[in-house]
Amino acid sequence: MVLRFLSAYRDPGLLLMRAGLGAMMIAHGWPKMVGGPRTWEQLGGAMAHLGVTFAPVMWGFLAASAETVGGALMVLGLLFRPATAMLFFTMVVAGVMRFRLSGGEFLDWAWPAEMAVVFLGLFIIGPGRFSLDRS
Repeated sequence: MVLRFLSAYRDPGLLLMRAGLGAMMIAHGWPKMVGGPRTWEQLGGAMAHLGVTFAPVMWGFLAASAETVGGALMVLGLLFRPATAMLFFTMVVAGVMRFRLSGGEFLDWAWPAEMAVVFLGLFIIGPGRFSLDRS
């Protein structure tokens, strides 16, 4: 294969992916994190689409934390698998909510579904050599 030499750059590639996606998740999560209880309640209301109607403020805070703190942990490669698991779950909830609110319109729910797949894949692969977890 012509590009086989790129296999030697697996760990730098994982670092690039971790840093880029982590930074984007921080950018998405920070406004939600500092939005306070009103924002968290609205965000946590998405859990109702899974039949969970109690404690929306708590669920919203957890989602904002998953994006903000989970994004930072991804960048560092620290507690990587728990961070990607939290982000996976957050994206599944976002995808289900968007699917239901849009009546199944693909372009409305595709991004969180794609991100859920990415986070699940990263959970399986791990952070790579250039991480604080070093797994």
